[in-house]
Amino acid sequence: MPSRYWWVILTYILMQLLSVIFAPVIYLLFPVEELQAQVYSMILSFLLATVVTLMLIRPDMKMQPMREAASTTMMVAWSILGVIMAFFAQGIASLIEIEVLGIQPGSENTQVIMDITRAAPIFMIVPAIFAPILEEILFRKIIFGRLYQRMNFFFAALLSAVIFALIHLDPLHLLVYTAMGFVFAFLYVQTKRIIVPIIVHMAMNTIVMIAQFGISPEELEQMRQQLEQQMIFLGG
Repeated sequence: MPSRYWWVILTYILMQLLSVIFAPVIYLLFPVEELQAQVYSMILSFLLATVVTLMLIRPDMKMQPMREAASTTMMVAWSILGVIMAFFAQGIASLIEIEVLGIQPGSENTQVIMDITRAAPIFMIVPAIFAPILEEILFRKIIFGRLYQRMNFFFAALLSAVIFALIHLDPLHLLVYTAMGFVFAFLYVQTKRIIVPIIVHMAMNTIVMIAQFGISPEELEQMRQQLEQQMIFLGG
């Protein structure tokens, strides 16, 4: 594996540490509240990691696209189809979690992100822009790409998707994140362009945040209970 890929992995790890280190520094140096300091710290660390990562993979971006790489028109088509596929896979995975595994709907990771976004809307740029860029380059281009050179698509996509799911620290909904990661890997293989899963990932996160932004936690809980009742009814 090229050394620049190892530097991308290290950058992603350091980003997690910097988000913790920057917060107290920002809180001490600027007239902001503690929550604002934490938000600005995460934004700054994600921004720096994104810039460094894009600089590291510049050699890849300068390479001529593969002959079978998707054209601009096909990229747009696959991006639209990819959003539909990703939401469908997420829905099927959620249904399995609820009906088969007995897991309550609602991601704790998503809830934390939404709580922060409601308190500081500027934080939305992290899950909407920075996180998809970093995660697709790391988990699809690098991790999946390396695995795909050594094994068939199914196992390469599955392993990289599971790693992607574990990183989100939401073990109860491991299946949902794995399903999404599997779709992103499929899109990458079909188009031979990492920008397609990045766009789909961005679109998914943005749609979810916009849909939930104006909904209070109490309303979400009520919706969850209604969903459970419907599932019980459908299941007899």
